[in-house]
Order: sequence, then structure tokens, then C-alpha cells
Amino acid sequence: MAVRFDVITLFPELFAPFQSVGVTRRAFETKAVDVRLWQLREFAEGVYRRVDDRPFGGGPGMVMLVEPLVRCLSAIRADQQAAAAPRLPVVLFSPAGKPLTQQRVQQLAEGPGAVLVCGRYEGIDQRFIDAHVDEEVSLGDYVLSGGELPALTLIDAVTRLQPGVLHDAASHEQDSFSDGLLDCPHYSRPEVLQGLAEGDDSGAPGAEAAVPPVLMSGHHAHIARWRREQQLRITAQRRPELIDAARARGELSKQDEHFLSQLTL
Repeated sequence: MAVRFDVITLFPELFAPFQSVGVTRRAFETKAVDVRLWQLREFAEGVYRRVDDRPFGGGPGMVMLVEPLVRCLSAIRADQQAAAAPRLPVVLFSPAGKPLTQQRVQQLAEGPGAVLVCGRYEGIDQRFIDAHVDEEVSLGDYVLSGGELPALTLIDAVTRLQPGVLHDAASHEQDSFSDGLLDCPHYSRPEVLQGLAEGDDSGAPGAEAAVPPVLMSGHHAHIARWRREQQLRITAQRRPELIDAARARGELSKQDEHFLSQLTL
């Protein structure tokens, strides 16, 4: 069964280029991931198709109105029913939501999909959120102009986990966060680059930069251990809270803990 995303947005044109490029393109072309765009203004009334108004109590900005959102969601539910699709959860992108994690992305990738609400302006009337939104999601502690970029991010993260999308099925298994830690460094040809490292103030060429020898050793166990230690090192330096979380889940081996104890941050 395809993963279906119904996107409520004022700017559906932002989604078309995204679906026609890159490795994820195949998933959209084959409908392995079915993205249906719903222009919110089509469900607004009046000559100007107004979807927002001033907030009660005063203050800056405008608030998205309940009625157009409810009518749009009703149309989506009818379309889902006609397609014999399950009732999909409603996800709103909001700074007040829970951070989007790889774990949540994997759950969505294994499910039927979601209705994605892309807010704009100062926010959405709380009554719509209370009555219809199942989950609020945030990309981080910052504010964007609308929910379209978060929606594209979520769709991309889910799409690349679908079978057959990536050329190598193991690629996403080695991504950052897939095992709770950041990814290790990666290298390719040539083995040695001359003058890549920064030189001194005299204008002398920089030193050569070489691929770590272990990666060319052909010893798979040593390579796997090097990559694991690099994961641990980078994660401990940049996101130490992820190390604590992995430790709490019992996912660090004695060898991992020994390496971390010897690590100088």
C-alpha cells in the first residue's frame, strides 16, 4: 500500500519541483508515495477567498480561519473514503510541536501516511487544532514563514525509506540517527589529495589529505570498528545528549564505553 500525504497549503506550487528531481522522484512517479495537494483558498468563501483574519484580543499578524480548514479537511476525508484509504492522522507543523526525529519518520514510513497542515501568518485558530489535529511537529527551535518547508522535509525523509527508492537498500540504515548516533565520516577517490589542507601564511601549498588507511585495508571487522568509533567520537563531541540516550537504552557495548572513557573532547 502506498504512503499517502494530503497537504493543505496556500502554496501548492512549491511542491511540484520537489517531486520531479532526485532519487525520490521514482517514488512519486510510481505512486509509492502519493502526494495530494489541496489549495486552501478553494475552500474559502467570498470574492477574495479570505482564509485569515485579525486575532481577537489584538496583536500583530493574522490568524488562519477555522471554516476553510474544516471544509478542506472534510473534502480530504471524502476523497480518502472514496479511495478506500484509511483515515489518516492530521499533522500540524508548529514551533510548539514535538521535534521530528528519525524514529518518528520511520514510524510514518511504515504507516499509511498523514494529512499535513501547512500553517501561515501568526498561526491557526486554536479551535481547529483542538478539534482536528492529532499531532504537532516541529523541525527545531526557530520560526519559518509557513509549514510548506517542514512538510517537504517530512515527505522527503519518509520517501527515502520506501523500498526501492535508494539504489542501495542499506544506505538509510547507516544514516545519522538511524541507530541513535551521528554518522561517521565518508571518503571516496582519489586516495590522496595534494594541497587540499590549508597552507601557512608564506603561500606554501597545503599538506596532502589522505583517506584513513583502515578504510583501504579490506579488513571488514576493523573498518566496522573504526566507523563505530568515529560515530561515538563525533556524537560525543557534537551531540552528547545522544550518547546519554543510547546509554539509557542499553545500546552501548563495553567496547563502546571503553572507547568513550579514553576519548578526550
